[in-house]
Amino acid sequence: MFSSGKSNQYDLEDRTHLFAKNVRALVKKLNKTISNIEDGKQLIRSSGSVGANYIEANEALSKKDFLMRIKICRKEAKESRYWLRLIDTQNKDELERERIDLENEATELMSIFGAILRKVENKK
Repeated sequence: MFSSGKSNQYDLEDRTHLFAKNVRALVKKLNKTISNIEDGKQLIRSSGSVGANYIEANEALSKKDFLMRIKICRKEAKESRYWLRLIDTQNKDELERERIDLENEATELMSIFGAILRKVENKK
């Protein structure tokens, strides 16, 4: 395992899981327009992939494998942020607040995975 600490590792597993669950809760509340249905599908896939790849990273067989999984986590968080920007909340205040909060969480996850990458790559 190439992560920096076990307690943080599991906190991040919980955080990515909660992110995916909260994304699903938001998507359920959206109006079922063609664009929201399609964008919602993509958002659900990418948000779930963040946590799934982080779990895989924690079971990495090598440093190279770990780095690749963390890069995928960062990429999927960035993709999630993109889909969150596209979904239409129809200016409903509560939905828009949830969307913005999730967009901010995706941005924070991108930063966290970027920091993990820099830390591990600098240990060479």
